[in-house]
This record gives sequence, C-alpha cells and structure tokens, in this order.
Amino acid sequence: MKNIKRILMLMVAVVASFTIASCVQDDDFVVPSSLGIEENSRLKTLLDGATEVSMADVKAMYQEGDFIEAIDTDIYVKGYVSSSDQAGNFFKEFFIQDSPTNPTIALKVILNQVDTYNQFNLGREVYISLKGLYIGEERVGNGVTTIGGGTETDQYGTTVTSLSLNQIKLSVLRSENTMEITPLVVTFSEITKAYVGLLISVENVEFADNLAGKRYFDPTQDYDTQRTLQACGGFNYTQFSLETSAFASFQNELLPTGNGTITAVVSKTFDGSSLILALNTTDDVNFTNSRCSLLDPNDFTTLFEEDFQSATNNTNLNFVGWTNFAEAGSWVWREKVFSGNGYTEFSTFNSGSPSNIAWLVTPGFDMDAQDNEFLNFKTAQHHLESPDNTLEIFVSTDYDGTNVLAATWEPISATLASQSNSWYEFIDSGLIDLSSYTGTLYVAFKVVGSGTDTTLDGAYQVDDFSIIASN
Repeated sequence: MKNIKRILMLMVAVVASFTIASCVQDDDFVVPSSLGIEENSRLKTLLDGATEVSMADVKAMYQEGDFIEAIDTDIYVKGYVSSSDQAGNFFKEFFIQDSPTNPTIALKVILNQVDTYNQFNLGREVYISLKGLYIGEERVGNGVTTIGGGTETDQYGTTVTSLSLNQIKLSVLRSENTMEITPLVVTFSEITKAYVGLLISVENVEFADNLAGKRYFDPTQDYDTQRTLQACGGFNYTQFSLETSAFASFQNELLPTGNGTITAVVSKTFDGSSLILALNTTDDVNFTNSRCSLLDPNDFTTLFEEDFQSATNNTNLNFVGWTNFAEAGSWVWREKVFSGNGYTEFSTFNSGSPSNIAWLVTPGFDMDAQDNEFLNFKTAQHHLESPDNTLEIFVSTDYDGTNVLAATWEPISATLASQSNSWYEFIDSGLIDLSSYTGTLYVAFKVVGSGTDTTLDGAYQVDDFSIIASN
C-alpha cells in the first residue's frame, strides 16, 4: 500500500510540475495563434456593439494642457504592435501603429504589466475598447499621445496612469492575427514627432567615430544611455540618438563598428525634449558593411544655382529658362521676398478654384558633360492642414521646354517640409543623386491644393536650388 501511495504521489508531482512548466513565460514562449474563448467573446462583442475610430481621432481627443476626462462612448481603436519589451528596452508600455505597412501614425499604451511581448507580441493586431479609458500624456509636456487607465494630478498638471490588470483584460483585446511589420524606410532628416511609435529603418548608418569599443549602455549612468548614430549625407553627416535602457538585456554588447541598416522604434526621451530611437532587439542592427566616406567639396563645382534673390515680391515668377504652369486653376508660382530673402511660393489661399495644380520647371541641364551630379534645394511650408495638400518633385529627360503634361515625369525622393515642421522653416532636401541620368534633364516642383477647401489652401516655398558635379 505504501508503495502504491508513493507511486500515486510521484505521478501527481510529475503532472503538477509539467502543468507549471507549461505555463511559464520564458524566452522560449511561443505566442499561440488562437485565443481563449473568453477573449474571443469580448472581442466579438466589442466589434458588434462599438464604433471604430482612427488613431488621428484618438489623438484629437487630447491637446496639451486639456482637461482629461474618461471616454464615455462605445468606441475602439485598432492597431498593430510596433514595440517589444522582450529585450527589456521598453517597460510597462507598448506602441501600436495604424498599419503593418506604410504606417502614418501611432499611439502609446501604458499598462501595469511586464513581459507584454508574451501577449502583445510584435505585429499583433490589437483592438482597444476606449470607453472608461483616458487619453493624455504620461508625463506633462512630453507630447506623446498615450492611452491610460486613470489620471493623477500634481503641481505640474494632470497625466494618465497605467491600465490595471483588470482593465487590460477587459479593454485591450487581441485578434488572432499577427502581421509582419514592414519598417518604414526613412532618413534621419525625415524623422519628426509625427513618427513617434512607428517602426522605422534607416540605411547607410553607423555609430559615431568616437564610439569604437563602447557598449550600448554606459555603466556610469543610472537609467538610459544615448549613443550617436550618423548617416553619410554627402558632404556632412546627419545624426540621431539611439537610447538604451539600463534594463536592456543587450546593454553590455559592444557597438558594431561597421555601416548598414538599423530598425528601431521612434520614441522620446523621458522628459519629451528630444526624439530618439529605441531598439526592440540588436538583431535589428545590421552593420556589416564598411564605414562610409563623406564627399569632398573640393572635388565638386556648381553647375547651376538659383537663390531667388532677384525676386520681385508678390509677382508671378518669371525667371529666364523656368516654366511656370497651371495644370488646374489659374494661379501659378509667385516671387516672394521676406526679411531680405528671396524665394518662390505657391499658395492656393483665396484662389477661388476648387482644384489648384501648379508646376515650376527648371531650365534643362546637360547630364553628359560631367559626372556625379547632385541636386540640392530647400523647402518650407505654412498653413498646411492636410497631407493631401502636397508638394512633389519630378525629373524628366523628354520635356520639350513647353508642354509640361506631354513629358514623362519620374518622381524623386527628397526631404521636404511637411505639417510637422514649423511655418516658414526651410528644410534642406539633402543631396539627391542625379548621376544615373543622361541627356538633358529638367527638374519640376508640383503642388496640389485648393482655393475653396480650407484644409487644402496651404503654401509651399522653394529656395536655394543648386546642382553640383565632380570636377
């Protein structure tokens, strides 16, 4: 009988140990594709009875300094998890972005839960029931729109607090879908506060020259370490900071010394004063190429430049060799002078036309007379309210100098002023490589707007246009 009891007790112990081990959430945890009946039921009830709102709608619910109230309507927002705390670089938080590909906006979720990657894994489609929750900032003035479970007020103002475990269970609901998140490819110059929470990739990047032999985290610091990243941008580096938490599992890894691509989440420093990048994992740092080299200005000459200093204020642009053409509406690009600086501008304000499309085309450039041509210019904006109020840059090698719409126009990528920039702040385009083109090349600026739709009546400005080439 004693032997039988021992055998039974042993069997119970084995079963118990197996059950406990099967519930442990460790680094080998595999997120199941299916969900529990209870969570599925709650999600179905939400989708059947509530109204979906966009992330832009959620952001509009709070402006810095607003009074924060609990949401009292049956609404929800959907997103895809873009951050992961598996490596310890995020803590009791995750970001969701509006799409797994080509995202445009993201929100932060703060919650009283660690190891959220076991439940809200990278790419997981998440639905957040907003009724009873709060939209605001986690820290006063940090400018990061955050979903929280409550509020607290101190001498600095009111902030949102973390969702409780019960709120997480009832309000943060997963679907069975885990999507592959395709990082948004950008340059350092393009990253603005609008990108906070998005998973992005930057190419041709390396750590600053003085960081050889350093590690991701500086042990002399208490909480976070910032390391400077640099990207070759022609004659100068563009720089951005990578921030690593003291609790990151990779804190003691050496910084790679090569050049390549980094994929990370755009975030902010604790006080919200600066934009930074934060890694989900060091697997997203692929610096296996040789370090880049800057161009030497002494090797280049200026083929063409126009600084618009000869502009006559508030007249239609009429520079020799330039084409100023209205595709829709009658308004065209204007010559402008402000505080002694000449530039050209296209604004649709008060044009009276429901559609305004204006082209400004440069003189032609012989691309066969030299090598290694680069384009550079600056743009600014004011009163932009919609991304549909666009500025685009094109090049053509078959434009006849007269018929703009008959030419083949190829779009080119450049850093352009956007809603995220301050009004009248001129942004450098970066050096744009034109060396692959032959024949006679024309560059065109095209603006789409409206004189009757007040969300599309903003203005774009162009200045300091130049093309350089190697000697």
